Amino acid sequence: MVLSEIDIQCFDRAVELALEAERQKNLPIGAVIALKGEIVSEGKNSIWYPQAKLHRHAEMEALSNLPQDLVERAPEMTLYTTLEPCLMCMGAILLSRIGRVLYGSRDGFGGADPVIEHLPEFFKQEFDKITWQGPVYPDKCDPLFKRIKSLEKMKALGMR
Repeated sequence: MVLSEIDIQCFDRAVELALEAERQKNLPIGAVIALKGEIVSEGKNSIWYPQAKLHRHAEMEALSNLPQDLVERAPEMTLYTTLEPCLMCMGAILLSRIGRVLYGSRDGFGGADPVIEHLPEFFKQEFDKITWQGPVYPDKCDPLFKRIKSLEKMKALGMR
């Protein structure tokens, strides 16, 4: 897939947010939502700091920060995320009716792609209405995912 200049700008902002999340001792994952090429919402992973809140994934934060007056225009929006959304985030994306999802790096540990064929009927219908593509920005996003794997290992060993 060839990314447009707008796609690249949005992904670059998502990468900046991921690096900001990492500096704040969270997983380096960032997400932005754009409408007609303009970023209207953004989020970064905040699951560990400042306090443990495991639902604060980058995509969930971006969806939560979406201005209420734009919610009805969700089918016109694109969500850009540095990492393949997990099952929780996929459900929220489908319920929000976002029209297009692009993710930068595949998540072989927790990404939702393997469940697409097994979605309940309602979610399958919603999924079929959107464009879901990835990985589409691996050059910049794969290094972030490699760091996530290292951070997860450190956390599991009690080193973080």
